[in-house]
Amino acid sequence: MTYLEIVNNVLKRLREREVTNVNENAYSTLIGILVNDAKTEVENTWKWSALRTTMTITTSANLFSYTLTGTDNNFDTLNVLNDTDDWFLEYKPAKEMDKLFLGTPTTETGSPKYYSFNGVDSNGDTQIDLYPIPDGEYTIRYNMVKRSADLSNDADNVTVPAMPVIMLAYAKAIEERGEDAGIASSSAYAVAQKHLSDYVSLDGAKHPEELEWYTV
Repeated sequence: MTYLEIVNNVLKRLREREVTNVNENAYSTLIGILVNDAKTEVENTWKWSALRTTMTITTSANLFSYTLTGTDNNFDTLNVLNDTDDWFLEYKPAKEMDKLFLGTPTTETGSPKYYSFNGVDSNGDTQIDLYPIPDGEYTIRYNMVKRSADLSNDADNVTVPAMPVIMLAYAKAIEERGEDAGIASSSAYAVAQKHLSDYVSLDGAKHPEELEWYTV
């Protein structure tokens, strides 16, 4: 569903007039803000299939630091694969990575086996370090769950299931203006939580190994 369609769906549930654009009036603009808040919460709840993507890094000789461009420091790592030599990279905490770089007489070069995070760049994108320091071109596949930016244009599409976003935005709207025709925000939040749990269960069936000990 588009940003505008979701906002209008929430407005109708509130018995408000539909709009032709999200920022048509002050109230529709507020609902748009609540929709984005709800979208963020839904995206953070689970590693949705729709948010899973792969970023490819091609290394250069003697360069160990790389930027995950466009991630906005808003992602979860699934796994990191050295596609050239067919093995998964192992995560190392920063302290252990520092030991590899500084604790040996000679820093090792070759095909990367380890990775670690090392802050963000001036654009807010996450930077990673690789070790051994690449001695040439290697293809590194970074599999991640990358959360989307806020919806801004009327035609922007929500990537995660729309229904939990709608119901959570509706609950937030009721909370903002008080009880809505006898519907308390607590009841609306309970309905939203049920929708979210159902959709997580449906999506989680694609990744049952990731559902251990998982509750919404």
